[in-house]
Amino acid sequence: MTRDRSRTWFITGASRGLGRAFAEAALAAGDRVVGVARDTTPLDDLVAESGGRLVTFPLDVSDRHAVLAGVQRAFAAFGGLDVVVNNAGGALLGMVEEVTEEQARAHLDTNFFGALWVNQAVVPLLRSQGSGYIVQVSSMGSAGGFAATGLYSAGKAALDAMSEALAMEVERFGIKVTILQPGGYRTDLFTLGLTTTGEDPAYAPLRAWLNELWGESEDFDPRLAASVLLRVVDLPEPPKRLVLGGAAYGMVEEMARARTAELAKWEHLSRQAG
Repeated sequence: MTRDRSRTWFITGASRGLGRAFAEAALAAGDRVVGVARDTTPLDDLVAESGGRLVTFPLDVSDRHAVLAGVQRAFAAFGGLDVVVNNAGGALLGMVEEVTEEQARAHLDTNFFGALWVNQAVVPLLRSQGSGYIVQVSSMGSAGGFAATGLYSAGKAALDAMSEALAMEVERFGIKVTILQPGGYRTDLFTLGLTTTGEDPAYAPLRAWLNELWGESEDFDPRLAASVLLRVVDLPEPPKRLVLGGAAYGMVEEMARARTAELAKWEHLSRQAG
């Protein structure tokens, strides 16, 4: 994909936050966008301003049959797809002990299985045209579990592992895959997109510490992430994995160092096992 022609994007979760920022950036670059979400009315203003370059329709990515039909509709809208952005998702906040079965299944249905269904639907189409680029919007949180975000991190870690396998499977068909790991951005993820567990009093001191810790964090303009993604999709060999945000990069790097140190600390026991 080069900039001598415009591209067609398919973006899930396009109504708000990073998804909307990605759609706005793509349109500003002269590209075409098919944007889907459970509710696409927040995109009505962009549709009106797009001159026909933005097509939207409602889609619940947790519904596999709806995804298969929706991807076919997206492909037909402009006669092909160049960039697929798996961005739809929500947040589940609560201790592992507190999460209900219903909450866990609903969360993973969107954050993991939704991306899986989109991947399964788009790969045959991209393979048939001999090109394509899939962007999996994960999280810096996929680098390791953290108190109160265990299910969210678990879903993103599963997405990462699946995406790495997918990248190996489709590269011979001319399809590239990048895992995006954003840090904190000013989105609706922890407001409109948030599900919380019932609070067990046993975790009250931990919650107080977490609230103080998170209160000191800074969230950034999602347009900064979108501008980087626009540069990435132009690269002939894009990164397999990309952390978005300087603070996020520092934290992911620190977690990687800690994991390497833990691995080395217990090397003697590991090697005794065979």
